[in-house]
Amino acid sequence: MKMRNLLFCLCLCFNVNLLYAQNYQETSSGIKTTLGAVDVEIQFFTPSVVRVIKLPEGATCRKQSFSVVGEPEKVSFTTKVQGDKIVLISSELRISMDRKTGIISYFAKNGKALLAEKTGPQFTDFDDAGVKTYHVSQSFILDKGEAIYGLGQLQNGKMIQRNMKKNLVQGNVEDVSPFFQSTKGYGVFWDNYSPTLFTDNESETSFRSEVGDCADYYFMYGKNADGVIAQVRKLTGQVPMFPLWTYGYWQSKERYQSQEETVGIIRKYRALRVPLDGIIQDWQYWGHNYLWNGMDFRNPAFPDPQKMVDDVHALNAHMAISIWSSFGPATKPYRELDEKGMLFNISTWPQSGVEGWPPNREYPSGVRVYDAYNPVARDIYWKYLNEGIFKLGMDAWWMDSTEPDHLDWKPEDMDTKTYLGSFRKVRNIYPLLTVGGVYDHQRATTSDKRVFILTRSGFIGQQRYGANVWTGDVASTWESLRNQIPAGLNFSLCGMPHWNSDIGGFFAGHYNKSWNDGSASRNPLYQELYVRWLQFGAFCPMMRSHGTDVYREIYRFGEKGDPVYDAIEKMINLRYTLLPYIYSTSWEVSNGQSTFMRALMMDFAGDGKVWDINDEYMFGKSLLVAPIVYAQYTPEKVVKVSEEEGWNRDETNKTGMNNTVDFTAAKSATTYLPAGALWYDFWTNKAYKGGREVTKETTLDVIPLYVKAGSIIPFGPEAQYATEKKWDHLILKVYAGADGRFTLYEDEFDNYNYEKGAYTEIPMTWNNASRKLTIGERKGAFKDMLADRQFTVILQDGTQKTVSYNGSTIEVKL
Repeated sequence: MKMRNLLFCLCLCFNVNLLYAQNYQETSSGIKTTLGAVDVEIQFFTPSVVRVIKLPEGATCRKQSFSVVGEPEKVSFTTKVQGDKIVLISSELRISMDRKTGIISYFAKNGKALLAEKTGPQFTDFDDAGVKTYHVSQSFILDKGEAIYGLGQLQNGKMIQRNMKKNLVQGNVEDVSPFFQSTKGYGVFWDNYSPTLFTDNESETSFRSEVGDCADYYFMYGKNADGVIAQVRKLTGQVPMFPLWTYGYWQSKERYQSQEETVGIIRKYRALRVPLDGIIQDWQYWGHNYLWNGMDFRNPAFPDPQKMVDDVHALNAHMAISIWSSFGPATKPYRELDEKGMLFNISTWPQSGVEGWPPNREYPSGVRVYDAYNPVARDIYWKYLNEGIFKLGMDAWWMDSTEPDHLDWKPEDMDTKTYLGSFRKVRNIYPLLTVGGVYDHQRATTSDKRVFILTRSGFIGQQRYGANVWTGDVASTWESLRNQIPAGLNFSLCGMPHWNSDIGGFFAGHYNKSWNDGSASRNPLYQELYVRWLQFGAFCPMMRSHGTDVYREIYRFGEKGDPVYDAIEKMINLRYTLLPYIYSTSWEVSNGQSTFMRALMMDFAGDGKVWDINDEYMFGKSLLVAPIVYAQYTPEKVVKVSEEEGWNRDETNKTGMNNTVDFTAAKSATTYLPAGALWYDFWTNKAYKGGREVTKETTLDVIPLYVKAGSIIPFGPEAQYATEKKWDHLILKVYAGADGRFTLYEDEFDNYNYEKGAYTEIPMTWNNASRKLTIGERKGAFKDMLADRQFTVILQDGTQKTVSYNGSTIEVKL
């Protein structure tokens, strides 16, 4: 009897396990199953990337991804049941799903635990403007000591994005993407476009979105930050090459008020022999606000736009022009879009039809945002942009308010009907689609000019659209400057490498009011802030001066021989000599999935001290940049006495300081140099071991800048614009102390022939033991390339040798 019962139990256990083992369906890319009234699908996208979809049992996920454009690979994997777990194994990942709870855990191939869900997804019924759907959330468990980065571009000043709660919704100065990556070498992309609450605390890390038919996320394992970024771009698109001239210096202001003023800025720079490649024409070239963004020149101060563009080009400069996501009621685009029901009724900028601040609401502008979610609307947008501006020979687009501006917010605004559903459902991908529309249309129009878009908002995937995102209308304060560094680094860690900020900050009028002649550009408080911001900008993917209230041109700050003028000129000139390094890095970004602005944890993850450093970074893989972000010569704050008294106007120039500031006085700054490398002071070539802080003497024209041992950095000639001089005699500075390599990249600089193979690479390797630089055989060719050139190789100790190079391998012994 006992034996019979034992056999019955064994049989029952076997049948139960067999039932568990068979309660999933294996697909070509993973598995499907239903657990706890939730349908679950796990799909291998690549051996290192997994997509997880969860939805209420029997429900339909009406989901199209606008970020993910990559095609899934055919992945070899195995599936087996181990106890109460279903385990999927690829060549890179081991995924375990609990058959009772549906909780999924992720492991590296070697068994290292990476990430685990805390619970299954949470679905709460929600009526989204008449459509039955859900609030949806998913929580995870992270290690206590784990650092995460990303979420887009935030102004919280934080490097590590932990112990926080943040509502992710697009805004003027914050661009959001529901993505983070970890120091454990993995990333998570929550593929949802509605406003999303990100929470990280001691108990969980979670995303909770306002609208979602399903929980849909991607887990990717890259082993390190570069690997995660490579996976992001494989999913959401690769980075095209930008024209060389985009990496030169850009001058802008809100706003140049005539075509003569705009062209005159370039003429002045050329007369002063200060390098300049780009000028930006801000808004209202179209006329009054009822003609807002008319994509036409109706302002009498711009009588001949074709001549303006031609004059800019004749001065060997390039031009970007402001275009918006909204239209005034007197414009042709407005009328056509309105007729087709492709305009929204949310309040946006400008709110008044007449100029002035604050807006006079008695004269409403009638300006409305267009439905960029609609492909036909994007066609109409390009039609007028092409006919009205691009055909003039315009070089680039400054796409402002691409979040878009949403003023006087009301809950019912989110019910606004778009082509893709409610505004709430797709709120955060507005910039992705409006920017993508311009990129796709220009690419379809011509391949002779690379697309370059400067835009105020971004979402993961936007890197594929030739877009450089800037941080919006940030304040001109030292705190704001400090916040830009981690903002740019976390944005870059989302896989979007082109980023910049308004040099000097946007709102700077308080510096006018705090100076006796009303000129902030002669106010030492603003001069110091501006120079330090410009030094930071020199080591960003775009170096662009812009803002309102204050003149930003170099000659407004003084004249040659003045410390402030000289500091500005010195950094612009340095930027131009670094163009061969910057452009080669651009190729590494496009071809090798690299990043311009590299948080120190990207290259030195083994040094835990760098994980949370928010005021240093690598620019490319050779230069460590430590901008000075605290005032050294002047007070940081501009003090307002009271509303009645206004800004203090005493003999100390309303700042508590004397008229004269000695900007030549020596100061000092401390920088942490990461462990695991030898470092050289860029200015003095003095060597330092890593893993410690070093203090450097600085002046207004010098910031801490260090070079990693083993670096090979090409320097070009000083030039007035990027293509003025050929790179026929480059300086190669070699920093001994470690082996190193670098690839010098060149192409035609401004078309898409490189996509057809029209480019060259010159590989260079430094053998530290033999003190030998090998300049390898040139690979590739393009029209009018340099067949022969010279290199002057300079070791950091001053040893140098000049050699001729014709494309064949040569060795330089130093």
